[in-house]
Amino acid sequence: MAPESNKQSIFPTDKEEVKKIFNRFDTNGDGQISEDELTGILKSLGSDTSHDEVKRVMAEIDANSDGFISLDEFISFCKGIESEGDAIDDLKQAFRLYDLNNNGVISANELHQILSRLGENYTVESCANMIKSVDSDGDGFVDFEEFKKMMSRKEGDGAM
Repeated sequence: MAPESNKQSIFPTDKEEVKKIFNRFDTNGDGQISEDELTGILKSLGSDTSHDEVKRVMAEIDANSDGFISLDEFISFCKGIESEGDAIDDLKQAFRLYDLNNNGVISANELHQILSRLGENYTVESCANMIKSVDSDGDGFVDFEEFKKMMSRKEGDGAM
């Protein structure tokens, strides 16, 4: 097994990666994510999130209530995914974004599709390696429990 530091992750591992994702959400490049930009990126990822749910997410992330998500607010939100409370609901929602066919597992092909939509240039083979790095039961997929374990070890082992 490879050392933890060599594992690839399907989630941002540092501030620069989070900033790259933020910049993809910030389609007009003004340094903040609007409700329309958030709706657009969710739709491009295949989510059918309702207008009310987008408003709820905006309100949750927009700490200063200015109607936009700043980079700092986005970073705080990404770090907050691993916190207690609504973390399981947040994780389930994130998991569903990757589980494109809603069969309860994330495949290498699904991961490849999502990363491609986000502008990342990974091969299906490299996505399979990412899947393998968190696939504790060896079935070639990431189920929600594996996803949850991967996210919970994020802070402690440096893999995320």
